[in-house]
Amino acid sequence: MLLAVDVGNTNITCAAYSGRELVNEWRIATSSSRTAEEYGVWLSQAMALDGLVLSEIKNVIVATVVPEATFNIKGFCKRYFGVSPMIIGEDGVDLGMKPLIDNPKEAGADRLVNAVGAHVIYGGPLVVIDFGTATNFDVVDGDGNYIGGVIAPGVNLSLDALHKAAAKLPRIAIDRPERVIGKNTVECMQAGIYYGYLAMTEGLIVRIREEYGEKIKTVATGGLAPLYHKGTDIIDHVDSDLTLTGLVEIFYRNN
Repeated sequence: MLLAVDVGNTNITCAAYSGRELVNEWRIATSSSRTAEEYGVWLSQAMALDGLVLSEIKNVIVATVVPEATFNIKGFCKRYFGVSPMIIGEDGVDLGMKPLIDNPKEAGADRLVNAVGAHVIYGGPLVVIDFGTATNFDVVDGDGNYIGGVIAPGVNLSLDALHKAAAKLPRIAIDRPERVIGKNTVECMQAGIYYGYLAMTEGLIVRIREEYGEKIKTVATGGLAPLYHKGTDIIDHVDSDLTLTGLVEIFYRNN
């Protein structure tokens, strides 16, 4: 089996694939100080609950936006699988697409992998909206090349900043309120964070489409994507496994 590893700022997702078919996936909170042994213990126990064992993994591909975690991830792969993982962004890894931006090395691995995964499934041109630690809008042309995008603070990041900076504002859950005009503090905050980000999403997509100059599809990913999809028709598709799909595609493009 192939193990696809997505190291995000908040969570690490590991997914086992048999060929291109997803077998199962597991998540753990991101920690740059987690050792190779800790990864091994966690994943072996998680896989065992699904009747799988580490020895079934023969290849590993990794996308990470946390450089500090890379060393221990590599050590984990070598110790428990006996392989050197394929790391997105390292020399010799062919994405099968071109990042057409000023400095290609600046593009986050997750953004490039999402671009690959989205184009494989939905074609192009398109915009990938990733509701993660940051809210990313990544534009992919008709040939599958990454041509740039937008980075905004993530929803949870904004909520956390609001709670910490304003003494009387509580920590709240993200939800879709029934009305925009809140009648109490929690409703006001929920309206601001939900409809505010919804308006930003709609506004940016309109501007991206105008600037691009032709019809362009939208695909949303990330944990909050389904919630925001419910509030607008500007999002055409929701795909929670976009990054993993892109990782598997890149692996087979290189093998």
